[in-house]
Amino acid sequence: MCLDCGCSIRGMEESAHEHAHEEGHSHSHGEAHSHDHSHEHQKAHEHLHHNPQLNDVKTISVIQKILDKNDQEADHNRTHLEAKKVLGINLMSSPGSGKTSLLESLADLAKFKFSVVEGDLETERDAQRLRDKGVRAVQIQTGTACHLDAFMVHKGLHDIELDEIDVCFVENVGNLVCPASYDVGTHLNIVLVSIPEGEDKIAKYPVMFRQADLILITKTDLLPHFKYDIEAEKAEARRIKPNVDILEVNVNDLDSIKAVADWIEFKRKMRV
Repeated sequence: MCLDCGCSIRGMEESAHEHAHEEGHSHSHGEAHSHDHSHEHQKAHEHLHHNPQLNDVKTISVIQKILDKNDQEADHNRTHLEAKKVLGINLMSSPGSGKTSLLESLADLAKFKFSVVEGDLETERDAQRLRDKGVRAVQIQTGTACHLDAFMVHKGLHDIELDEIDVCFVENVGNLVCPASYDVGTHLNIVLVSIPEGEDKIAKYPVMFRQADLILITKTDLLPHFKYDIEAEKAEARRIKPNVDILEVNVNDLDSIKAVADWIEFKRKMRV
């Protein structure tokens, strides 16, 4: 089962097995990577020992093994992106917060070229929306899994021409719980939270927002219609992660989209 919500881990086990079979060898790296995700992922491991639903020793052992395999594959994905000088960004949020709409808007404004690994349980609707904007989008259908893992993303990367892009987005499955526990091999995490979701999501799902390098408060044009203290939410976000960057976004406000594009471009240039 998954760390938090209890979904099946069978899919991830099969994904890891298929990948090992297809590659015919394990990935090795001459130099160990040190990433910001390591501290938070250790917390995910520790969470196993404090969740009463996961008290069985065999269950804990299986999940730890899966997480370790996932981390190894995530490092491989990062190495692959770095070799091509591509910045990897994991987009996470609850369903309907505006991940795909943001990417559609960036397609019109961003100076950098990007592709997307798109994660959903079913359908290719979001991927097709991006293709209609001229963006290369590879759909990963997770079936019953409530998140993408590093093995799924690895498959998606094989269908993207990394030599032709500057940024690769992973649009994770809409969920504020499980995606936070699985490193998919990107460099940065952007977490979206929308005005209609209410002003309690950051406090209720701190693990997700603690992972964020950038928090986007979206659909700000709806503020007049909801009881939402946006400054209090920013303060809550910075209580959880003091130095996190926060931007207000409204897809009808091109300046707000440009601010996101500029943030990404700045981060990209820092890595090149």
